[in-house]
Amino acid sequence: MSDPRVAAVPVVECDEPLVDVRGTLLVDDRRSDPTGAFAHLRQGVLDRLLHAQSLLPTGLRLLFIEGYRPPALQQRYFEEYADELRTANPSWTQEHLHEAASRYVSPPQIAPHSAGAAVDLTLVDADGTELDMGTRVNASPEESDGACYTHATSISPQARTNRTTLATALSAAGLVNYETEFWHWSFGDRYWALMTNQPAALYGPHVLP
Repeated sequence: MSDPRVAAVPVVECDEPLVDVRGTLLVDDRRSDPTGAFAHLRQGVLDRLLHAQSLLPTGLRLLFIEGYRPPALQQRYFEEYADELRTANPSWTQEHLHEAASRYVSPPQIAPHSAGAAVDLTLVDADGTELDMGTRVNASPEESDGACYTHATSISPQARTNRTTLATALSAAGLVNYETEFWHWSFGDRYWALMTNQPAALYGPHVLP
């Protein structure tokens, strides 16, 4: 996300509403907040997730973990992670810190979550048990030694198969993956526009009414 080409993509806001996905998708509460903001997405993203879910093998479902993230919260997450990296790596330059932090938390000005365009999710079986994806959702590159990267080779064959199942359905529905996080998928944001050669993003930073 630190790539200047992402920030250079213009936004042509379509004013599509943020909608609550609870009652439509299976929602986990680990990232819940008092206002329920986490459970919102742009309508177009939700529509595509529902299509992706219909493409999954019988017995599997998407488990929604986090969608919309208010810009102020995104700013806090980015600064906290950058501070962690700064403490652990005091010799790093500010530029290096920004780039490294951006592998795990999007810079606030371009964050897909703050546009309601991104979702963190995984797969569960018919009993609601999470499938083995190689790492926990939201594992950092440092914690997982890079195993959180979507195409990491250090995970088990079963975890790779499960990631492929998730990616196949979501890609077919029009979402794109941020490849340092197997769980992060988006549609309509600047990163999506760059990856799919679109002239502009559909969704910019948004404030939940």
